[in-house]
Amino acid sequence: MGSGKQKAEDDMSAQTQQQTEQLIFRKTNAQKGRTISITPENSTMKHLSYGRIILDKEVPTVKFATGNQESGLICLHGKCTITCDGVTNEIGLHDSIYLPRDSQIEITTDSEVDLAECLADVENKYPLQIVRYADVEKDGSLRFQTGGASNSRTVNITLGKNVEAGRILAGFTTSEPGHWTSWPPHEHASMLEELYVYYDMPAPAFGVQFVYTNPDEPEFIGVVRDGDAVTMPKGFHPNVSVPGHPINFVWMMAAHREVEDRQFGVVTVQPGFDQGGSGLEASRR
Repeated sequence: MGSGKQKAEDDMSAQTQQQTEQLIFRKTNAQKGRTISITPENSTMKHLSYGRIILDKEVPTVKFATGNQESGLICLHGKCTITCDGVTNEIGLHDSIYLPRDSQIEITTDSEVDLAECLADVENKYPLQIVRYADVEKDGSLRFQTGGASNSRTVNITLGKNVEAGRILAGFTTSEPGHWTSWPPHEHASMLEELYVYYDMPAPAFGVQFVYTNPDEPEFIGVVRDGDAVTMPKGFHPNVSVPGHPINFVWMMAAHREVEDRQFGVVTVQPGFDQGGSGLEASRR
């Protein structure tokens, strides 16, 4: 009887571990150059991929082709020059760029740069576009503060309705120290899959991320630190930072139906927490 119970517990533990391994990817910022950490081949994502491009004087250049994927880059640190099919642009802190499918890309820095890359397969080719963070800051539907006494944060939408694209949406959220974000818990699995990449959270800072369709049996609860990434193919996905430190993350989404499902802020709030709206209403203005 005891051995049977132990076996059942071991099987459940193995199943939980397998689910965790599918959802969390550790230290995705550990390598220089261009590293693609999450793809539909190694995760539960159907369209969304995530990469990191980290360059410095030791590794100052990277070249790649986008193939059948559109790509969006957000500059998390430093500055660089990006050439797309012979067209050159410079971007700096929190600027973004949209790169079309079927393009040849070269990225170079004479100092250092850290770029978060969001990718998704698309049927159509959309134009090269630059997003200056200075312009995002001026638009109250792209950059806004939301939340209350224990869940206040700033949402920045850098690759949203301001960009013509097929599937990808991306931006970044910064919390107040010790606060919750993505609160009230919401989900949008019928339209969009998502992942979070945590950044600017040097030790000892950390957060706790939740992913669940049923709060009594969560798919994932785990400590997240700088450079970690968590995928959210479905379910509610709130998180919380530890006292004294914010939780900062780049969020990336891919629409299931190209163009049609590419809508930010269309969410379902978890029943019981839905009295005050989603907290994302400003994005719909």
